[in-house]
Amino acid sequence: MSEHDHDEHTHGLEPLTGVDALELHAAVDRLATALHAYVETAVGVRAEFGAHEADEDPRVLSLESEIGGLNAQLYDLLHSRLGLHADLTGMSWSDDDEGDADAAPERTDVDTFHLGFVVGQPLATSDLSLDSVLDLVDAGGADVAQRLVDAGFEVTEWGASRGAPVAFDEDEEGDG
Repeated sequence: MSEHDHDEHTHGLEPLTGVDALELHAAVDRLATALHAYVETAVGVRAEFGAHEADEDPRVLSLESEIGGLNAQLYDLLHSRLGLHADLTGMSWSDDDEGDADAAPERTDVDTFHLGFVVGQPLATSDLSLDSVLDLVDAGGADVAQRLVDAGFEVTEWGASRGAPVAFDEDEEGDG
């Protein structure tokens, strides 16, 4: 069974009891340690360089990669132990943080957007596998990217992934 398969025990309709949370807490502790290291490193790097250079500093990028991996490990543990599809890496701001609703929107150069799907195997007998879903999502991504370009936006990168948002590396060209 792969880490993304759904077994009846953890994904069933019945409450799940007797779960040992020790490994889950250990994963959170590793993530917290890495986040603290990131803050310390980012503060130090920012004291040496401007914001753009600090964003591209190998120490910062390395810790971001480590944190992404630890987030994926925590997701996999929550999924395999509890059957949860935890969205722990998304960001949102409450309406209280938005400021003056009548003010003109602040323009930023670029931002990232993600689509997420929780997909199960077809109920009827089929030759389709969950691996084939990525091809369909990729084709949809190409369509969305083209629609954005047609609307006048500049789409510099896009990609499709399974299990986590796509990580963009500015040194690589991402075209899906």
